[in-house]
Amino acid sequence: MNREILVCGGTGCLSSKSEQIIKNLETLISVNGLEKEVIVKKTGCFGFCEKGPIVKILPDNVLYIEVKPEDAEEIVESHLINEKIVERLLFIDPRTKEKIHDGKDMQFYRKQVRIALKNCGVINPEDIDDYIIHDGYKALEKVIKTMSSDDVINEIKESGLRGRGGGGFPTGLKWEFTKKAINKEKYVVCNADEGDPGAFMDRSILEGDPHGILEAMTICGYAVGASKGLIYIRAEYPVAVSRLEKAISTARERGYLGNNILGSDFSFDIDIKLGAGAFVCGEETALIHSMEGERGEPTTKPPFPAESGYWGKPTNVNNVETFANITKIILNGASWFRSIGTPKSPGTKVFALAGKVNNVGLVEVPMGTTLREVIFEIGDGIKKNKKFKAVQTGGPSGGCLTEQDLDTPIDFDTLLAKGSMMGSGGMIVMDETDCMVSIAKFYLEFTLDESCGKCTPCRIGNTRLHEILERITNGNGKKEDLDLLRELSTTIKDTALCGLGQTSPNPVLSTLNKFYDEYLAHIEDKTCPAKQCKNLIKYEINPNKCIGCTLCARRCPVQAIESKLKTPHIIDQSKCIKCGACFENCKFEAVEIA
Repeated sequence: MNREILVCGGTGCLSSKSEQIIKNLETLISVNGLEKEVIVKKTGCFGFCEKGPIVKILPDNVLYIEVKPEDAEEIVESHLINEKIVERLLFIDPRTKEKIHDGKDMQFYRKQVRIALKNCGVINPEDIDDYIIHDGYKALEKVIKTMSSDDVINEIKESGLRGRGGGGFPTGLKWEFTKKAINKEKYVVCNADEGDPGAFMDRSILEGDPHGILEAMTICGYAVGASKGLIYIRAEYPVAVSRLEKAISTARERGYLGNNILGSDFSFDIDIKLGAGAFVCGEETALIHSMEGERGEPTTKPPFPAESGYWGKPTNVNNVETFANITKIILNGASWFRSIGTPKSPGTKVFALAGKVNNVGLVEVPMGTTLREVIFEIGDGIKKNKKFKAVQTGGPSGGCLTEQDLDTPIDFDTLLAKGSMMGSGGMIVMDETDCMVSIAKFYLEFTLDESCGKCTPCRIGNTRLHEILERITNGNGKKEDLDLLRELSTTIKDTALCGLGQTSPNPVLSTLNKFYDEYLAHIEDKTCPAKQCKNLIKYEINPNKCIGCTLCARRCPVQAIESKLKTPHIIDQSKCIKCGACFENCKFEAVEIA
């Protein structure tokens, strides 16, 4: 029986030497004369990033985790030659303590439904034939040979697909606006400028399934009457850029891009535009200006890009994940897509699950799945058995949700009602050791760094917000600062130029609403309940626990610890810079935070 060895070729696993794993496997397979029986395939992300590099063997469906290049020999000898699974490389279920032999039985994958990520971890993203074997370009063929442009738009409208870039605007409606715009020259733009902290959804889709995005953009071009497509992607995604370039080249060679596609009178081609990685360029008007060689600054709407976009021509802009759903809808039908998710938010959503959660990775779940299911079932709960405190959805534009919100179904409207938002799909989990005032300050610092500075509310207003938060975390806050935070945040939301500026105070407002007592503690008690704000804590040595080993003193960078061997040590508070080195290095938990 022929076997396939799938090795993750996503950025995370490549950084952990998955390329060398592939080379070692290929060499050993050749040495053992197994070339006709076994194929080694580099794929995109499997999603289970916490345990990468991942190696999966088909048709056995055995999934090996944390594989190292030197493990290739045992995999070939034991699994391929002697038909014996390498037990030590299997995932151990933390609940049952049993080793999982079949990947589909893992808790991480059990509740996932892969639509946008369907081909990631399955196909070789650099091989067009592998894409075609997995129904690649069938949707494009169906569209060109059997559907009118109105048929395509109606199918997307009936599916209820909403933009996955954050706004949730109906995709079919956006396509219809572009089609109705009167102009012979139109453009289709893929927004791959993914800038949220901790987000890697779009990057992983492009790395694992580049042809899927090209096919969807071509279908969009057919539907709206465009002949040119552009992918705006940040230059710091070199793997994705390289695979896109190769995919575009091979698609042209095979007649899926270029003139008279599939023998029709429809012509469409795609180019790549590299961005410098500015967060504000995720906003579609700023993105368009950047592609034109101008500063990446947003402009007021209307006119919307569908009327006047790239070089003043009608332009349809969708993000990567939105396009990743298109071919599946065309092949399976709108009713199939609507059968997944919720009535107002059909389909699935991809999340980059990160932070203090055991199973960090890329997950795709039906809309309506609860936060509890994602964090505590797919994500397997909080690291080091700490207590869950909050989850930030929607990145810098979103808000924090608490334990009381864990049973909230994930969809566009419910998250907004709870004071957060879907965003592009970042989901950062926090535990009891995280200070929510500092978290709000962190996101605001990001916004300040990334603001284009064009409008006063964002440029000046967020600077003042940050100053107030800095004052509070330093122990100099006043009770009236809390009212000032609310008033200033509301003003920024009402007056900032673009959606990014208007949503920038969300982390401040949501933490104020959900963790008001924590703000009060910083101001009235001059303490940080999470013991994170340096100016509000001090390190002390418990004489009943200290055995006088001197390790903390040796690790202290400023010699602030008075120590004698086998005698309890003392920290000189006048010298201590609160770096935490003593706390981290003490093996007897004698260093305590007060």
